[in-house]
Amino acid sequence: MIMDIFILGINMTKFGKHFDKDVVDLGAEAMMAALADGGVSMADIGILAAGNLMGSGGIGQELQKQVGQTGIPVYNVSNACATGATALRTAIMAIKAGECDMGLAVGVEKLAGAGLLGGGGNASASEKHEWEPKGRVGAVTGVDGRIGSATMPALFAQIGTEYDHKYGGEGSRADFELFARISEKNHSHSTLNPLAAYTKAMSLEQIMGDMMIAYPNTRPMCSANCDGAAAAVVVSGEKLRTLSLEQQRRAIKVSASILTSDPYEEACQVLPNVNTLTRNAAKQAYELSGVGPADMDLVELHDCFATAELVHYDNLMLCEEGGAVDFFNSGATWRDGSTPVNVSGGLQSKGHPISATGIANIWEVCHHLRGEAGPRQIEGAKVGMAHVIGLGSACGIHVLEKSGLGSAA
Repeated sequence: MIMDIFILGINMTKFGKHFDKDVVDLGAEAMMAALADGGVSMADIGILAAGNLMGSGGIGQELQKQVGQTGIPVYNVSNACATGATALRTAIMAIKAGECDMGLAVGVEKLAGAGLLGGGGNASASEKHEWEPKGRVGAVTGVDGRIGSATMPALFAQIGTEYDHKYGGEGSRADFELFARISEKNHSHSTLNPLAAYTKAMSLEQIMGDMMIAYPNTRPMCSANCDGAAAAVVVSGEKLRTLSLEQQRRAIKVSASILTSDPYEEACQVLPNVNTLTRNAAKQAYELSGVGPADMDLVELHDCFATAELVHYDNLMLCEEGGAVDFFNSGATWRDGSTPVNVSGGLQSKGHPISATGIANIWEVCHHLRGEAGPRQIEGAKVGMAHVIGLGSACGIHVLEKSGLGSAA
């Protein structure tokens, strides 16, 4: 029998620049808020999974000293942009293994002012035409700029233009303007999210006329490096049924928690492929949850760049294969469309403090399923999906549903 798992409490800090707070401050703030949201305390928690990518490790134990040291197991998690989702899955697996009936996951990052992030494989700083052994990757010479790029903006620019090359046709081109329109949507959505790093609508002209980072992505079409944290309390279905009716009513069922990595392909030994592992994760998530793409009332996907959002419409099977352009042009992904995508404003507006993003995307979906999203509420939302992907690669997908328990049952 598959054990039901629920999100009991979840919260996130405001994303942005927090010059007066460090990672421990931000992480503790999110954890305390998630515990309060679930109506529990650290004394109820049997496992802590803490995600932080840019730190030196041991963030979980540092956070314990702020919120309560109870001797429970602590897992420090690092898994690229899927770090937060992986931390949550770690807590879920511990509950399913029978080690505890309640767990806490947190993701936190300080990235404001971090500048351009790369994916490794950069050319040697000296650029001499000499063999400079540097380990397995780049042992002979750097690959960046020679067979593509592993720098984030350039890589995802390649991914978007590749999609157009493969599927684009007359009337359905994934061109510069289309990618800018995706960004226009997300910036518009952000105006209703007070926790987003940027809450300003931008016109198509402003987006297309801004600084070009890597064609076709201008600056507003790129995710915002910022500070932030998000945390979630998860609980077994058996334990949930012993709690109050209000706790049961607000609990959100985790119908699928999936994590994938790259299968072997010749091409991905050289440059990352974000498509195959995402499509594989989506297939597993739909099969495990028993719901399909058409059942999604909203989707929070990993729009680290406008080009990424387009290809993930296809990878998550929200449209027919090759049909992402037509899907977007139909208006489906706007807040009032048939399949709202990134109602939070997405990474381009909400921001992308790497380790927090996975849980923050889940927080957004939970907010709507609880009917607590305020002006941006998707009316009648019952099922949603949260997706993240980190190069290397790791893809995390969670399918979430209203619990159907408690006073609202």
